[in-house]
Amino acid sequence: MDTQHALEEYRLSLQTVLDAKKDQTARNKLGQFATPTLLALDILRHAKTFLPAKGGIAFFDPAIGTGAFFSAALRSFPKRKIIKAHGFELDSVFAKACREIWKDSLLKVEISDFTKAPAPTEEERFNLLICNPPYVRHHHLLFEEKIRLQRLAKDITGLRFSGLMGLYGYFLILSHQWMAENGVAGWLIPSEFMDVNYGRQIKHYLLERVTLLQIHRFNPALAQFDDALVSSVALWFRKTKPPENHKVLFTYGDSLGNPEYSGFVEAKDLQVEKKWTRYSSAPSRSERGEIALGDLFTIKRGLATGSNEFFILNRDDIESKRLPKECFKPILPSPRYLSENEVLADRSGNPVLDKKLFVLDTSLPEDEIGRKYPNLWEYLQEGIKRKVNEQYICSHRQPWYAQEHRSPCLFVCTYLGRDKTKRGKPFRFILNRSKALVANVYLNLYPKPFLSRAIKDNPALSVKIWEALNGIKPEAMFSEGRVYGGGLRKLEPKELANVPADAIASLLPFPVKPHAKQSVLFAD
Repeated sequence: MDTQHALEEYRLSLQTVLDAKKDQTARNKLGQFATPTLLALDILRHAKTFLPAKGGIAFFDPAIGTGAFFSAALRSFPKRKIIKAHGFELDSVFAKACREIWKDSLLKVEISDFTKAPAPTEEERFNLLICNPPYVRHHHLLFEEKIRLQRLAKDITGLRFSGLMGLYGYFLILSHQWMAENGVAGWLIPSEFMDVNYGRQIKHYLLERVTLLQIHRFNPALAQFDDALVSSVALWFRKTKPPENHKVLFTYGDSLGNPEYSGFVEAKDLQVEKKWTRYSSAPSRSERGEIALGDLFTIKRGLATGSNEFFILNRDDIESKRLPKECFKPILPSPRYLSENEVLADRSGNPVLDKKLFVLDTSLPEDEIGRKYPNLWEYLQEGIKRKVNEQYICSHRQPWYAQEHRSPCLFVCTYLGRDKTKRGKPFRFILNRSKALVANVYLNLYPKPFLSRAIKDNPALSVKIWEALNGIKPEAMFSEGRVYGGGLRKLEPKELANVPADAIASLLPFPVKPHAKQSVLFAD
């Protein structure tokens, strides 16, 4: 075994020990997810395709950990080619381990917060930046810290970044001042910025301030990090203004060096496209139709009760507590309890299911409940003792136990699912013939007035629509939704509204007006 392989084995053994000292919650909060060796090698070997053959490499990693990328760099380039190397690590335990591992190398490790470090002079900057930044979600950042980071990012870009952006986005922007002109950066970051609203400023930076070279989206079914539910991309750019008519390479697959799919997209098209993941999908992705589900349905999330454990009860619980049945409404159970995609109803409109659930739904004042329904009043007092009324959703309702208004819906859709299921599809459309409401694990598709009238005039149309909904190809829904590690798919109401619906529109005896085109991404 050569020296570099031996050092990598040593690094991995230390990494395992250090990771075991922190539980999953602590590591999630700090965004500490180690880069696997093979992935680090894949990234550094790919970096060679963007670098000139001549000249030295000044290597920089602002979140170096134990040095996975530096180790990969030493195994990917001749030793003489790396002329200097620098890294930051906030966690002193990891930083000291990194120093110990690479004590005989030229790597300099600073034990400090990279985002607070003064930028180097032009002569001190780096021409190869490779980083897997801490994936710290925005809600783990203190308010004062967000304000500080937003100011720093604005000083560099002139843009105000959303408070919903995670720490990884600030790392990317702040590193701008550490890169030499024409230097290359490779970032291993969550793919979410490609689709969400709070990724707009990152996209603006990538299209306006630097030359975006490539975005490689890894197969989401193979999460790059065993302990992080996140879908990743390798993002490559050069620190120079983009040329005219610039095109960006989008690739997809398990490996950067051997992608399953690749294609160039004009930068001007990226300016107006809200969902960049559609360009890094497998080639079987369906093309968008003219009519979308949002033209036919008003789509709303199901009930967010604030505490399903308290508000949703089964019939036995209601009877044993002697609670008034008239203050409860039927509600569908979780999708895993629905063996079929059609829910029938009994004479009372309750769903014919083995698991029968009911949601507390009344807006009566508490004093009136005390007079009319003393057992329910006592149950509410129990909720107050358990501080259910102080939960975020409940505390913003008047009264705190009243549910938001939702009507039973004929068509409902599951909005979370995995690629590989027994049913073969991550999303299911349910024909709900009952009066049951649904919780926020479903999306309601309320037919728009013209469609509702058509169904009323021809009840058989509802089945045809339901069948057409379930006939939508998964790829058409994937291109609008988002994906997380392990192949977990998610569709928000606005995303479902963008799914093509030509097949459904063709069932109607009249034309449907298509929705408006998407607005420009960077419009004022």
